[in-house]
Amino acid sequence: MKKYTLVLLSVLALVGCNSEPDGFTIKGELEGDVEDGTMVFLKKTNEQNQPVDVDTALVKDGNFSFKGKAGEPELHYVFIDNIRGNIPVIIEKGEIEVEAQKDSLPFAEVEGTLQNDLFSDFLDASRALSRKAMSMNEDMRAATAKRDTVVMNSLREEYFELQEEAKNFEISFAEKNPNSLISALIIEKGLTTGSLADNKAKKMYEALTDEIKNTRVGLRIKEKLEKSANTSIGAKAPNFSAPTPTGEELALADAMGKVTIIDFWAAWCKPCRAENPNVVRIYNKYKDQGLNILGVSLDRKAEDWKKAIEDDGLTWDHVSNVNYFDEIAQLYSVNAIPATFILDENGVIVAKNLRGDALDQKIAELLQ
Repeated sequence: MKKYTLVLLSVLALVGCNSEPDGFTIKGELEGDVEDGTMVFLKKTNEQNQPVDVDTALVKDGNFSFKGKAGEPELHYVFIDNIRGNIPVIIEKGEIEVEAQKDSLPFAEVEGTLQNDLFSDFLDASRALSRKAMSMNEDMRAATAKRDTVVMNSLREEYFELQEEAKNFEISFAEKNPNSLISALIIEKGLTTGSLADNKAKKMYEALTDEIKNTRVGLRIKEKLEKSANTSIGAKAPNFSAPTPTGEELALADAMGKVTIIDFWAAWCKPCRAENPNVVRIYNKYKDQGLNILGVSLDRKAEDWKKAIEDDGLTWDHVSNVNYFDEIAQLYSVNAIPATFILDENGVIVAKNLRGDALDQKIAELLQ
């Protein structure tokens, strides 16, 4: 179950609580048996998404504190030596208060500044959805043990509704709170996973405040949107070439049909492999009418790629640099797979990331 979270609270005059107008203070209080002298680490992630140290502090009488300069809002994490988990904190100007239990750091209460208040309410709502999902899972286990198919089917429907509720909540939060760093993180995640259409993401990004646009995540969104513009619906698909399974070089321009599907996939990608039978069915149904598929594998090993082609019966054209998310994936702003691009006879992208019956219907429409 995905986890999501929000609510806007006022923080007027908080800057006055800090001795430095451009600074931040974290005041932390720990409950539980944490020895004096225990190290506390303030960290953030680097460009490779790896944690790096920003500052350190020591626990004294169950308390710790950090002080420093604050620029634009940025997500950080508090780690406590030899204690599992961490406390997410948004560093910004003002005084940030943290109250945490030793054995449940991720559930710490963080408040005192605008971004942290918004984040806190977002997390509260996310946890409420998670608790609802856990309750459904318990009911499902009980119904399964009793072989109560009526209840089981009802719970499945409720669970799908809950997933949609969680997704809608996240989007709604971002739209209602353009001044929140969490909104930018939601947009970035949607772009990375492909769950948010480029045009929707662009509209949400443009609504963000200048402060949030100028954060690290805001600038990353801008870069992603600029790249994805080259492969948005209505754009001419960029040409590329790569080796086939037998070693010849094949270009997209030479693999075009009346309708062409560019299918980014990999042998290690379970959702890709699960969708392959549907793609095989569609290809067999429409290949004689002008459908062609160019599979672009993001595998690391040629033997895995070739075996998956044979095992899944993928009889269309294939290419791969056998180099994971390579330059072709970057050219098409593909950050997650499966990812598909449907092209018309002129090589214009007319649809993206369709699966199942939706893909079948689109191909039928284009071949009419």
